[in-house]
Amino acid sequence: MQIASRRLPTVDNPRKSTTLTVMTGLFTLYCLLPLGWLVVNATKSQADFVSTFGLAPGREFALWDNIAQVFTYQDGIFARWLLNTLLYVVVGATVSTFLAALGGYALAKLDFRGKRTFLLVVLGSISVPGIALAIPQFLLFAHIGLTNTPWAVLIPSFINPFGLYLMWVFTAEAVPSGLLEAAKIDGAGEFRTFLQIALPLLAPAGVTVLLFSFVSIWNNYFLPLIMLKDPAWYPLTVGINQWNKLGSTAGNGALVQNLVITSALLTIVPLIIAFLSLQRYWQSGLSLGAVKG
Repeated sequence: MQIASRRLPTVDNPRKSTTLTVMTGLFTLYCLLPLGWLVVNATKSQADFVSTFGLAPGREFALWDNIAQVFTYQDGIFARWLLNTLLYVVVGATVSTFLAALGGYALAKLDFRGKRTFLLVVLGSISVPGIALAIPQFLLFAHIGLTNTPWAVLIPSFINPFGLYLMWVFTAEAVPSGLLEAAKIDGAGEFRTFLQIALPLLAPAGVTVLLFSFVSIWNNYFLPLIMLKDPAWYPLTVGINQWNKLGSTAGNGALVQNLVITSALLTIVPLIIAFLSLQRYWQSGLSLGAVKG
């Protein structure tokens, strides 16, 4: 008697599920539909935007004209907002990632008094939403005279509790203690050991923290909104919202609605480029952490 054999599901041969496939397809459609709407409407002129169906193309392809108007409207202030955002993102994400790596290394490989208490504080701070701290930060910065300056946006972005926790977990598994001891025997100090031995090993996790910080700072809206009053220091999120309010005002809607849509499309391009260019390092960091964990 022959018994039909069935291959058990494995990673290379997963079990197929129609329900899961349909749900995944619906979720993908849910995520891509707003992006598709944004792309289609960014190619429309203002007249087509208000007179055609949202997901249907306009009578003329006006994407390049819209982009030109975005960079010339209000004396080209969009370019200034873009440079401000790049400043906040590059400085904030770089410093926060370095501090997270430094703190994670100290928590994972060094022994000091109050370490357990500090860990509890870090874990507790992860559960506190950033918006809950915005008003206390505003009052503190107003007291020391830092509001309406780039420092009011940069300094809060330097602190990343989740990044610190991630680097702590990764350092505990990815950095061999024996390698650190060998470096110290050769005469390397603690900071030099971190820079030359531990930091290169933390590169995959560092890219992951860098991406999270990049997205978080790039999309930050409420904190710059309450900290900054000068439009010359606005990031893209706050500046485009000001255009959106202008477009909602009676008599102005016919002027800037297409600019709001096009500028919103332009703001997501750097995020897509960052994820695509760093995807290999990001995935290697996650897989390495999974294998070692």
